[in-house]
Amino acid sequence: MPLKKDFLWGGATAANQCEGAFNKDGKGLANVDVMPHGGDRFPVGMGKMKMFECDDKHFYPSHEAIDMYHNFKEDIALFAEMGFKCYRLSIAWTRIFPNGDEEKPNEAGLKFYDDLFDECLKHGIEPLVTICHFDVPMHLIKTIGGWRSRLMVDYYAKYAEVLFERYKNKVKYWLTFNEINIVLHFPFMGAGLYFEESENQEQVKFQAIHHELVASSLVTKIAREINSEFKIGCMLAAGNTYAYTSNPDDVWESMKRDRSNYMFIDVQSRGAYPSYALKQFEKKGIEIPWVNGDVELLKDYTVDFISFSYYSSRVASTDAEVTGKTSGNMGFFAVKNPYLKASEWGWQIDPLGLRITMNALYDRYQKPLFIVENGLGAIDVADEVGFVEDDYRISYLREHIKAMIDAVEIDGVDLMGYTSWGCIDLVSASTGEMSKRYGYIYVDKDDSGKGSFRRTKKKSFYWYKKVIATNGADLS
Repeated sequence: MPLKKDFLWGGATAANQCEGAFNKDGKGLANVDVMPHGGDRFPVGMGKMKMFECDDKHFYPSHEAIDMYHNFKEDIALFAEMGFKCYRLSIAWTRIFPNGDEEKPNEAGLKFYDDLFDECLKHGIEPLVTICHFDVPMHLIKTIGGWRSRLMVDYYAKYAEVLFERYKNKVKYWLTFNEINIVLHFPFMGAGLYFEESENQEQVKFQAIHHELVASSLVTKIAREINSEFKIGCMLAAGNTYAYTSNPDDVWESMKRDRSNYMFIDVQSRGAYPSYALKQFEKKGIEIPWVNGDVELLKDYTVDFISFSYYSSRVASTDAEVTGKTSGNMGFFAVKNPYLKASEWGWQIDPLGLRITMNALYDRYQKPLFIVENGLGAIDVADEVGFVEDDYRISYLREHIKAMIDAVEIDGVDLMGYTSWGCIDLVSASTGEMSKRYGYIYVDKDDSGKGSFRRTKKKSFYWYKKVIATNGADLS
């Protein structure tokens, strides 16, 4: 079974990493806007360092990013030149509801996305919209504690309903939350959670997770009532966990690690918490804040497809003597795999792991998959005109796309599309750097915010254009 003729090739970005204009046209402050570049970014993202306002001691990369807010027509034209069938983007919650709890939405914010979607559709590009990509209004964090509060469900549902009504004739594909399992690893970024010293952090995390899962089902219900043609997906930070050895203890540890991520999608795709999660809650004394109707809502409004990010596989060991560690996406740390090479940021490169992950997800859920993030973060050296000869990126993408196609053609996985991450250079979510580049398009800007913002096509731009034109048949 080859890739479908209407396979959705494209690229992906997030509003807070590319738009900039963080306080323009009525936009309010979000959690991602107070996350600084540098050594304080990680403790803020973990909810351990309180930063509820911006100060003059830090640089905040989301404030300007690559200024796509003022350059989206040029950027979308470049995507169209590559042949994009699909562009995954997110909407900044605080452009629509600056504080999160307003009675009426901000018309200027709605108009911006109207114009952006019109530009996509003009070029025949299907928008794939993430409703919440690490965006939590700071006002709601300050007043009700972010997603620890049940009130967030209603605020989020109102926000989503406004989007569905406004763009019901422009957007078909929606994702409720980006990498929903990141709440466990980067809780301030994922759910606006800052922890006081006296708090039970595990309780707060799973309380917030329950609220997000209920909200996901509620907006799925609302979406289907507004437009039955909508397709609603969930989104997981994926990557299977291997056992370091054949020791059954290592195998069991790897299974537990995977289950901690599957739990979210078990609820969103199957409609209920799995028994292993309920037992874990019971043993840890975690109380899920059930409200009448939650069980039925989760059961009746599951997602249409499973989307996920894949950057690397992971490895688990129970042996305290195994000390080699590797970094990964948004706080995922694991044992170093001795059989794999790594990127300049220490993320291990495992194309076959993508095929393994696809099969694991499809076997488990039997719903269409959509790869909405995959790519190589690397230091690009541009020449005097901004051109980058990024053969290393082409090699990375080639091998991962080969593995993806094998999962479809040989294993029978149902795959809707592939949108590689950071199709244009943007700010890194985990580090706040510009130097960690993923794009086919080079943006002249450095980690301190300096640069001309000039856009230049890299070598990979022309390579990906050929891949799309041949529907993956020519990867040379």
